[in-house]
Amino acid sequence: MSDSEKCAIFINGSYINKILKSQFSEAKVDYLKFSEKICSDLKLRRLRTYFYHCLPLVRNNNPQDISRKANMQKFLANLKRLPIFEIKLGKLQIIRNQFKQKMIDVLMSLDTANISYEKQVQHIILIAGDSDFIPAIKKAKDCGIITHLFYNPSSVHNEILDEIDEIHIINTEFVGGCRIE
Repeated sequence: MSDSEKCAIFINGSYINKILKSQFSEAKVDYLKFSEKICSDLKLRRLRTYFYHCLPLVRNNNPQDISRKANMQKFLANLKRLPIFEIKLGKLQIIRNQFKQKMIDVLMSLDTANISYEKQVQHIILIAGDSDFIPAIKKAKDCGIITHLFYNPSSVHNEILDEIDEIHIINTEFVGGCRIE
C-alpha cells in the first residue's frame, strides 16, 4: 500500500459505541484521530469518513430522552465540522420493546457499493461487525477494491470475517491512540 492510494472509512456509530462501552470502560475517542490513525497505520490517504448513527427517540417528553437527544445532536454537529467527515442518519424504532436501528446497514452498504463501483478509492474500511455488509463487501471486491474490517472480537459475526480481505482488531493500544482524556 502507498500513501497515494485512497480509502473511504465507514463507521457504524452504534457498533463503535457498543464496543467502547463494553470493552474499553466507555472510552471517548476523537474520531478525527481515529480516522487518521487508520490511514497512518495502513499508509493510505482518506477520501472521507462516513459516520452512521440514529438520533435517540423521545418518548412522552421524557426529560432523559430529551437530554440524550440533545447530547447526540451536539456530538453529531461537532463531528460534521471535522475535515472530510460526513454524517448519515438512520431511524431508531422500538420493535418488540427493543430499540432497533433502521436504514443504517442499507445506507452503509449503498455508499460502500457506490464508491467502489465509481472507483473513487482503492480501499474500503468498515468499522462494523454484522453480516448484513457481506453483499456490499462482495461488490467492492468485484470492483477490485481491497476491503478492511476494524472490529473487536467481542462483537463480530464470523461470516464477515470470512469475506473481508484484511482484518484489524480494535484493541487497547488502538483506542489509546485516539482516546479523549
